[in-house]
Amino acid sequence: MSDALEAVRYENGQLQYLDQRLLPAEIRYERARTCDDIVAAIATLAVRGAPCIGVFAAYGIAVLRVVERDDRAFAAAAARVRSARPTAVNLAWAVDRVLAAPDMEREAIAIHEEQRSIDAAIGSNGVPLFGKGARVLTHCNTGPIATAGYGSALGVLIAAQRAGLAPHAIVDETRPLLQGARLTYLECQRAGIDATLQVDGAAAIAMARGRVDAVIVGADRIARNGDTANKIGTYALAILAAHHAIPFYVAAPRSTFDFTIASGAEIPIEERDAAEVRSFAGRAVAPEDARVYNPAFDVTPGHLVAAFITEYGLLRPPYLESIATLAGRPAWSALRNAEELRA
Repeated sequence: MSDALEAVRYENGQLQYLDQRLLPAEIRYERARTCDDIVAAIATLAVRGAPCIGVFAAYGIAVLRVVERDDRAFAAAAARVRSARPTAVNLAWAVDRVLAAPDMEREAIAIHEEQRSIDAAIGSNGVPLFGKGARVLTHCNTGPIATAGYGSALGVLIAAQRAGLAPHAIVDETRPLLQGARLTYLECQRAGIDATLQVDGAAAIAMARGRVDAVIVGADRIARNGDTANKIGTYALAILAAHHAIPFYVAAPRSTFDFTIASGAEIPIEERDAAEVRSFAGRAVAPEDARVYNPAFDVTPGHLVAAFITEYGLLRPPYLESIATLAGRPAWSALRNAEELRA
């Protein structure tokens, strides 16, 4: 099939995004012109995936600076974008970085270019973890449309496929919005990766019957001790993997590590609308007054993670030490600038 879908497009001051809510049935790009457009796209999951949200928000701030010349109104709009979703640290990171730049458009473009480079490095660093034909379970969606680059966790499997290792992806459908079924399986097809789709509850028996060699997921925020917030259901997978002695990996860029928080207890967990659980594909599947608990994320304790795959290489336990070394590394943008100076 064709190459990966573009999650975010920016050209001549115009910002477009792939409406991920419509996949796989329809590929449609919408234009974001206003603060309301940008916030709604993020809040409704038309744009989703922590790195992708960051890239989209970065461009969004650059667009708003042109649209809104009044400094006070612009600051209010930027604050709305920054708080559109609470859990993914990339959102605030990208907005703050663009706001601090003398040329906001140039900085947004740089963030996008860096994301592609970072994803390529994550994929390269993760490939040696998997042997030929490895059966790898993944949860939610972490491919190119989740990062606006080449993908994080799924990007590792795409890199393994390109390296001739022929991995087999076991794709959790990922309730309640089916990002695995709708998005990850589609991206596996487009990348030529052999894949099997399963309901989330099948992970335990798949592991027990020897059908899973490893688990790889992405992340929305990682604390200094390795506690990791990711799509709801990730924590359960990590427990299952530990019970069955299966390595559990997290692929994420440096920008997803929040060096300001000590543990996952400090990560805000977004709770979403009950309608996402009460209905499915626009049809009611539960009583309309059913009481619902719908956290978008859970937190996996760091001790359940075998390694973090980053653009700088692998981080292994103890994470208080290895993540601290990552904090001391220069940001990818600093490396880029150093390379430009050397050139």
